[in-house]
Amino acid sequence: MRPSNEAILVIDVQNDFCPGGALAVEGGDQIVGPINALVPEFAVRVFTQDWHPVDHSSFASQHEGYDAFSMIEMPYGPQVLWPDHCRIGSEGAAFHRVLDVRAADMIIRKGFRREIDSYSAFFENDHETPTGLEGYLRTRGVDTITMVGLATDFCVNFSAVDAAKLGFKVSVVESLCRAIDLDGSLAAARTGMSDAGVKLV
Repeated sequence: MRPSNEAILVIDVQNDFCPGGALAVEGGDQIVGPINALVPEFAVRVFTQDWHPVDHSSFASQHEGYDAFSMIEMPYGPQVLWPDHCRIGSEGAAFHRVLDVRAADMIIRKGFRREIDSYSAFFENDHETPTGLEGYLRTRGVDTITMVGLATDFCVNFSAVDAAKLGFKVSVVESLCRAIDLDGSLAAARTGMSDAGVKLV
């Protein structure tokens, strides 16, 4: 068992991000078994779940004339337009069936506000609206976080950088993550995480 000040953050291991899903990450299902094996080592265990209304503003279907994976400018900055995914209550939004969700102390749902996307487990994409996760971890006495999940270059990346900015010691286990790699986004994410002080292991 790791020390009580260490938490594991399991990010978005959901059906829509696994093979066959609406926004599938290649090999996304391959990390589930090893994550199940790692989670019990930690005293504090938090899982995140992408959780969008059907008309979420990050969906390409809500923007006439725009295709999935194109960019649009939102009030909070540039936004990738995604295929409809992780709609509230849908099978796609459910955790992968092999993931042992019983191990979670807490599940953080993000992206439920229609007008703003939320990659990070800590903040919406305006980088200001908190999810409440920081407060939970602080009250549990956590100062060190290990992150795993999907996808390396988006939700894992944003969560890791935000956690580091908040003063947590952060490690990302790259073998237990998989990336979308949109136009070089994986390389950019790895550089950004390293620059923020995140340890890539």
